[in-house]
Amino acid sequence: MYLYTRIASVLALLLLLPLAPVAADAGRLVDVRRDARGGIGTTEANITRLIADLLQQSQFTHRPLDFELAGAFLDRYLSVLDSDRLLFLQSDVDEFSIHRATLANDTRRSGDTRVAHAIFARYLERLEQRVAFVTEALAREDFDFAKEASYRLDRTKAERPRDLADARGLWRQRLMVDYLQEKLDDRAPEEIATTLRRRAERSLQAMQQMSRDAVLEVYLSALAHVYDPHSDYLGHEQLQEFAIGMNLSLFGIGAKLQSEDGFCKLVELVPGGPAERSELLTPGDRIVAVAQGDEEPVDVIELPLTRIVQLIRGPKGSVVKLTVIPAGAGDDALRKTIRLVRDEIKLEERRAKARIIDLPQAPGSTLRLGVIDLPSFYSSFADGSRGGSRQPASGISATDDVARLLERFATERVQGVILDLRRNGGGVLEEAIRLTGLFIRQGPVVQTRGPRGDVEVGVDDDPALAYGGPLIVLTSRFSASASEIVAGALQDYDRALIVGDPSTFGKGTVQSVVRLAPIMNRMGLRASYDPGALTLTIRKFYRPSGVSTQLEGVVPDIVLPSANSPEIGESTLDNPLPWDTVSPTDYPRLQMVRGYLPTLRAESARRVATAQDFAYLNGEMERIARQRANRTVSLNESVRRRELAEIERRRDELELALSSAGEIAAVRYELSINDLARPGLPPPMPRVAERLGAARATGEGSADQADGPAPRDVVLLEAKRILADYVMLLDDGAASRTRPVAARAPRETAVQ
Repeated sequence: MYLYTRIASVLALLLLLPLAPVAADAGRLVDVRRDARGGIGTTEANITRLIADLLQQSQFTHRPLDFELAGAFLDRYLSVLDSDRLLFLQSDVDEFSIHRATLANDTRRSGDTRVAHAIFARYLERLEQRVAFVTEALAREDFDFAKEASYRLDRTKAERPRDLADARGLWRQRLMVDYLQEKLDDRAPEEIATTLRRRAERSLQAMQQMSRDAVLEVYLSALAHVYDPHSDYLGHEQLQEFAIGMNLSLFGIGAKLQSEDGFCKLVELVPGGPAERSELLTPGDRIVAVAQGDEEPVDVIELPLTRIVQLIRGPKGSVVKLTVIPAGAGDDALRKTIRLVRDEIKLEERRAKARIIDLPQAPGSTLRLGVIDLPSFYSSFADGSRGGSRQPASGISATDDVARLLERFATERVQGVILDLRRNGGGVLEEAIRLTGLFIRQGPVVQTRGPRGDVEVGVDDDPALAYGGPLIVLTSRFSASASEIVAGALQDYDRALIVGDPSTFGKGTVQSVVRLAPIMNRMGLRASYDPGALTLTIRKFYRPSGVSTQLEGVVPDIVLPSANSPEIGESTLDNPLPWDTVSPTDYPRLQMVRGYLPTLRAESARRVATAQDFAYLNGEMERIARQRANRTVSLNESVRRRELAEIERRRDELELALSSAGEIAAVRYELSINDLARPGLPPPMPRVAERLGAARATGEGSADQADGPAPRDVVLLEAKRILADYVMLLDDGAASRTRPVAARAPRETAVQ
């Protein structure tokens, strides 16, 4: 297992938040990390004490680092190093437990980190023993996969090995799991042995090469994570690497990655990037190999995340092939290969897009609907982070773009609108407030509460209305933060019908990045290098009704079957802040949805119940849920091959069902922001299936060439049918009450 899991969440945040440059002269400072007596390094101790103090005083909960929290801190650090409980013996843990009584005081008062390095040294010792065992076992053993045996994959709460003999038994079982997975890919025994031996050696080398500062980063990140999953520490080495990486003239696939249990996991697809455009990858997919063009793939299991990123990056226009385990595979042996062309992420690709759909109704009549795909709540600003201000630059904003698309919808007499936020992970808070204001006259949109109970209300104070007709907001488990603010506010106002997954992500917290160097300078604390940055959770979001979006997210008015994993969301993270409420604000209930909801639900439920595509989706999700609840894997080759064949058969059936889903016979026009400069509509699109963003094909796929029938976006198809019903119920198919409004000037923003 590799240890850089916690870095991804910080990097994802830093891509949005202002970041002051890393001190250029940091490398010229005298390193005084260890004093003359060889004791605790001065800088390391100062960083530790400062972070402990900031977490106690500035993190939302203001929890003191006491005996209870220190115990959770120690457990978290052990878990980060050994999440599968395969390395540390029970005697190791008992030995380390003596530090529970003094850990809080040692961390707060003296910044003593000796326990961190002692535990890491023992971790290296056990890892060396495991690698030696794996090397020896691969050289001398012929594994028998004909017997009936199984291995429990989820060992996060299992008992630790009693002694080395017990540990070797677990190591052998885990080795058999890895060996069989390679064998199911029809690889030769010599090739399998070489792959697994190199993988083990590479993991050990990566850990042995970790610097003292990198170990400190893991340790202090464990401390931050016992407060909440979004508070994090980014040490000076990673901060420098991030700053350098932002200036590289290299291109990648447009994805955010993290390490998890030895695998490189996709956690987010950047809108407009090659990965997102391919429609063949989804968050939760795990990358197991990377190939450059037609070269042999490089196994990346247990490889450091920084090295995997280097393999994925490359010159613009070059080809990279990723071998991945799909998020919903249900078996790690089920893999697919994706071919992507590296490219820069163009601003145009990241902006809102729209389509206009003409749906035939009764003979001689047509219903015209509009769909707006908004990938994020973006806003272009110059980086004024040095002075703490953010000045408008090009003036490009999500709200202005959506307002222009709505204006074109009005011109083209669109009768109902779908705002698609399924891929929208958030963005600029002020944009979420302003965009909500396009659909209401004015009023409160979001409440934010500080740790002392102070509540601020974000208000849309512009009475202009861009669109007042039938509106559906389409959400998924990937809709987070600012998306949840918009969906929640429009649901509270009874202004829009929310349709989608059982809930949104559930991230209802606000973070701030704190650079440590200025604070240490003001406090006169000695530092021999840039001490990095701390991400702190400082506020929580609430809807106008006073209900938090934290943890529970936004529950749609109409829930549709989903291929998205229920294991995606805030509730699946460790130590999330709780759901709660504040006092509701004064806002109008527009009575545009509730009266029609029973009929709309009944009609949608009738269609879903009789649709083959949704039936297969439901069946597949139930099967995966059962398998996840079991979390055991057979070590019998015949059993595994039968299971794989059954999984592939069911996925083929699902693919066929989605490909042959009842398509609405419609004429479709695609609109980009650039198209708005030209009058009228562009030529209609060819009659092809709309690609499905959630259920992905198995087998080999390509970002620049799709083979075979494309799975339809059945959720969007059903949303169109719901909207058609809604329009007819509201005004019997009459033209919508759409009227344009001038785009409003951007304001100073806070970023979430």
